[in-house]
Amino acid sequence: HLLAVNKPAGLNTHAPAPYAGEGIYDWLRHREPRWANLAIMHRLDKETSGVLVFAKTALANRSLTRQFTERQVRKKYVLITDRPVKSRTPRVVSTLVRAGEKYVSRAGGLPKDQAETRFRVRKADGHRTILEAEPITGRTHQIRVHAADQGFPILGDTLYGGSAAPRLFLHSEELALKHPVASAPIAFRAEADFSVDPRAGPRSALIDPRETNAHRLLHGASDGWPGWYVDRFGDYLLSQSAEPLSEAQEKQIEEWRARLSLRGAYHKTLLRRVRQATADQGGLRLIAGEVAPESFAVRENGVQFEIRFGEGYSVGLFLDQRENRRRFLTRHLAAGFALTPESGRQLEVLNAFAYTCGFSMCAAQSGARVTSLDLSKKYLEWGRRNFLLNQLSPDEHEFIYGDAFDWLSRLSRKGRMFDVVALDPPTFSQSKEFGPFQVEKHYGQLVGACLPLLRRNGVLFASANASGWSPDAFRETVKRVIASAARGIVREHYVPQPPDFSVSRTEPAYLKTVWIEIE
Repeated sequence: HLLAVNKPAGLNTHAPAPYAGEGIYDWLRHREPRWANLAIMHRLDKETSGVLVFAKTALANRSLTRQFTERQVRKKYVLITDRPVKSRTPRVVSTLVRAGEKYVSRAGGLPKDQAETRFRVRKADGHRTILEAEPITGRTHQIRVHAADQGFPILGDTLYGGSAAPRLFLHSEELALKHPVASAPIAFRAEADFSVDPRAGPRSALIDPRETNAHRLLHGASDGWPGWYVDRFGDYLLSQSAEPLSEAQEKQIEEWRARLSLRGAYHKTLLRRVRQATADQGGLRLIAGEVAPESFAVRENGVQFEIRFGEGYSVGLFLDQRENRRRFLTRHLAAGFALTPESGRQLEVLNAFAYTCGFSMCAAQSGARVTSLDLSKKYLEWGRRNFLLNQLSPDEHEFIYGDAFDWLSRLSRKGRMFDVVALDPPTFSQSKEFGPFQVEKHYGQLVGACLPLLRRNGVLFASANASGWSPDAFRETVKRVIASAARGIVREHYVPQPPDFSVSRTEPAYLKTVWIEIE
C-alpha cells in the first residue's frame, strides 16, 4: 500500500514542467508496473532530502489524504544553522503569503490559514546549531520561512537569508502515520547525512553500481561547472570541455578517481558542446592513472558494452540513452504502456540508426528479433561484438549497411513490417544516396518513411538531440506526419534526459525522446 523513499537533495518530488527532468515520483511511477498507480501525498523541496511516502493503492490514497488533511501525520525534520539561536524551543505561528519566488510571514489571519512550526535545539557545535523542526501544518517553504523569522535561517538557504553552502541543510528525518489497512502506527525514518555531495546524491540514489558502472558524473552548469562534462566508463573517467582543465578541475578528477577506485582518467578538449562536437582540438589525453586498453567492457543495467576511447568522439555508447535502452530491455515503457506483440509472435524491431547497436542488443536480450541499419560498416561490426559480448548470436538477427532512407524504401517494397521502429539519427550526416541530412529539416521525412513499415498498434521510438529544436516543435513534427499518413495515436510517453544529465535553467535539456503507439 505504501512506498517510502529517502529522497536525495537535488531531486524534485515531481517534474516542475512538462519537459523538465523527472522528479522522484515520475522516475518511480514509470519504472515498474507495480508502481504505475503511485500517488503523491506530500512534497519536499528539490534541495531538501529525506523521507517521502507515496500511496500505491486507492485505499492508501484515501487514508493518507485524510490523515494529512486532519493533521494526524507527524513530521520531524532536522536542520543546521550557523546563526545564534536565542530560544531552545521556539514556536512560530503565522500566515504565509507568496511574494515572487519566496514566501513571507504575516501576523494574524484565520486559524485555518495559519502555519505552525515547533523547533527544538538538539546540539550546538561551535558556530553551528542542529535543530529539530516539527511542522504542525504543511505549507510550502514553511520551515524555511519560520526559521528565518526566528533569526536562524537554514544553512544554504540563500533565498531566505541563510549563508551560502553546497546544499540546503534541511532533512526530513521521520514520518509517522497509521497504516491504511491495519490502522497500526507506522514510522519511516532516515538519518541525515549532510556530508553527501549534492551532485553525487541523486546519482548514487538512482544508479545501482552493481548493475551500472557507466554514467555521467558531472553535467555542466547543472552541477556548478558550466561547459564541463565528466563521464564514468567502468574503471576510467572521460572529461570533456571546450577549455583546458583548471587546477580545481584536475583536483576534482583526482577526488573521483580515489573515491571510486578508478584506474585512469582522460580529458578531451572539444570544439563544441558535448554530443554536438565534430572534431577536437587537443585529442584524447591521459591526465591521471593507467592507460586504458584499446577496448574494454562497461556495464549498464546488467548489459555489457564495448568501449573504445581511441575512436575519438564516438567511444561506443551515448550514456544519455541509458533509460531508453532499459525500456527495450524490460519492454516496460511507462505506466500502462508496454511492448506486447500479439500472442505467440516474436517481437520484431527495426533500429534505423543503429550505431553500435545498443538499442538492438537490449531488444534482442528481451527476446525480440532485431534488424539493425547503419551507414557505417565499422559500427555495425562493433554492434556484432556487443551481441557476442552478451552471449547473443548475431546470426539470429539482421545487420544492414547503407543509407537509412534508401533501405527504408527497400524494406517497404519488400513488405517488411515491424512492431517497433527506433529513430535516433545524428544531428548531421551525409550519404551518397541522400546527401546532407539535418535532423530539424529532415526528421519529418524520416518518420514518414518509417510509417509504412510499422504494424498497426506498433510503437515508434523517436529521438533527437538538437539543442536548438524545442520539444514542442519536435513532437509537433512527429505528430503532423503521423496524422498526414491517416494514422492515429493510441498513446505516447515523452522521456526527458536521465537524472544524471540533470536539467536546469542554466543547463537546459537537449535530448528529446518520445514513445508513440500508432494505429
